[in-house]
Amino acid sequence: MLALSALVLPDRDPPAAFVADVQNAEAAGVRTVWTYDHLTWPALRERPWYAAVPMLAAAAAATGRVRLGTQVATPNYRHPVTFAKDIMTLDRISGGRLDIGVGAGSEGPDALVLGDPPRDRGERAERFAEWLGLLDHLLTHRVTTLKGTWFSAVDAHQIPGCVQRPRVPLTVAAAGPRALRLAARFGQAWVTYGPYRQQDDPESWFQAVGEQSAALTRELQAAGRAATSVRRVAQIALDVRWPFESAGRYADFLGRLSAMGFDEVTVHWPRGDDGRGLPAESLGAILAAHGL
Repeated sequence: MLALSALVLPDRDPPAAFVADVQNAEAAGVRTVWTYDHLTWPALRERPWYAAVPMLAAAAAATGRVRLGTQVATPNYRHPVTFAKDIMTLDRISGGRLDIGVGAGSEGPDALVLGDPPRDRGERAERFAEWLGLLDHLLTHRVTTLKGTWFSAVDAHQIPGCVQRPRVPLTVAAAGPRALRLAARFGQAWVTYGPYRQQDDPESWFQAVGEQSAALTRELQAAGRAATSVRRVAQIALDVRWPFESAGRYADFLGRLSAMGFDEVTVHWPRGDDGRGLPAESLGAILAAHGL
């Protein structure tokens, strides 16, 4: 049976409402509660938007079982040295319940907010590879000094280190071949949102995630890892509603993902104020479909 995880956006206002949603998701039995790690998000730019790290720290202090994580942190404005320190600290606060989702980042507002020039997909992929390699090294070594093209560390200390060993698990967001190669190298999990561009047609979505999953298997084989060594997570976008049209439709959705080798589904926790995400009236049926 596929596990169920939830996304709670950091736009809940006041922040205590975010913590309450995380607590409700924990009580429902979800595996992980993720939150978006952006400075702003185009679809919700007029709403309050809080920082992921302190929100996760507050949630960690108010929960005791559910795993918590970012979906996804990127090189757009995160530096590996400072972010590694945040990760280590969050893992300590949560008692080893942290998962970190990482990705190359888009060309959206987060990519420009620091005054950096626009970068095409190829350059973002190259920066991500260096960023991820340095982040992995920082999280697995007490002291790091490394010089990179974009990111460097000089006498960077990580003491006492993560609770989880050898480090906090990394969930790599990947759709293309270079990112999938990084997921096979560094990831304990892989998450996909489907095609590069949003597809309203369910069959196109299934075809895309199936091809991505098969490509990941090939990359894992090339890296000498078992196909089952990486958790496969399918994430339903905020405005996608078709999987929730009926209990039968959702059961078919889970069955097809399971046949492709997926382990987990992530839904946006019900949002009572704007109607996006998992419809509140469908929550009970979705939980039941996952045996919760």
